[in-house]
Amino acid sequence: MNIRPLTPDDGPAIEQLVGKLWGSAVVVSRGVVHHPGELPGFVALEKDQVVGFLTYHTVADEWEVVTIDALRPFQGIGTQLITAVVNAARSAGCRRLWLITTNDNLSALRFYQRRGFVLVAVHRDALTYSRQLKPEIPLVGLNGIALRDEIELEMILTPPL
Repeated sequence: MNIRPLTPDDGPAIEQLVGKLWGSAVVVSRGVVHHPGELPGFVALEKDQVVGFLTYHTVADEWEVVTIDALRPFQGIGTQLITAVVNAARSAGCRRLWLITTNDNLSALRFYQRRGFVLVAVHRDALTYSRQLKPEIPLVGLNGIALRDEIELEMILTPPL
């Protein structure tokens, strides 16, 4: 498998995949609308076939992982994508890498914590506002759990100044 940075040429494919996997080509986190096809990130390729991707958004010395998708789960694709963004963030002097998942996504909570992310906040009922920005967000998510809250996880990469 090959992990490489996304290029502008990858944008349309990422937008299409996000639309298929996330129900829309936009992603909302903490009240911000993101267009993953326009964001930097990494793509995992096997024999020139996309098997995963990760996008992120930067503000100063903090990077937010906006999307991460392994098209073939449990094969190490997500782990390699996280490793790539952690290495890039450290090289860029990023202090904090963070992300949002939803309260229903128990497998994501397990995945991120096993890779060094720490729970830092539960934004109660945040999806009520998010649905105003992205009405496609369902009321019920994985495992029949009501989608209500955003859960914030972080990885501190360098000591604070």
